[in-house]
Amino acid sequence: MSDFASAWALCRSRFVDAVDGLSQAQLNWRMHPGTLTIGEMAFHVAGAEVNFAAQLTESALDPYLERLSHAATDRIVNEKPFPFSEAETTPEAIREALERSKGVMGPLIERPTGEILRKEIVSVLGPVITGEGAFARMAFHAAYHQGQVHFMRTAPGFPPN
Repeated sequence: MSDFASAWALCRSRFVDAVDGLSQAQLNWRMHPGTLTIGEMAFHVAGAEVNFAAQLTESALDPYLERLSHAATDRIVNEKPFPFSEAETTPEAIREALERSKGVMGPLIERPTGEILRKEIVSVLGPVITGEGAFARMAFHAAYHQGQVHFMRTAPGFPPN
């Protein structure tokens, strides 16, 4: 297992734990108009994993994974609408997204080849990065959003369970 994978697995598991068990109302609660909901964050974390993995492997995605990959950028770094509606943002949908993205990112980050580490791709935020840079980002990405989830869950007005 790579060093990237160890950090990714730890940070990602903490993120999954932070969103697991939330209700649909809690997943869709928006702290204020400029923020993502917890559900959107979960789709975004999964989408970034799918986006990077697809670029690194030059793989075509099935329609669901293609849509999920757009959650990495839509409404976050561009003006497009978020690809999943509130009605679709359910605990089951979040679990599926995170499981599917783990399935495509996990094997790559756990045993990256030299070719994958050197491959150039476009980051979710726009700059060209290498596979090594993508894995470095993935290693902490879920932890960044897990911190946001904590603040939202403890904010005044967050829906009770």
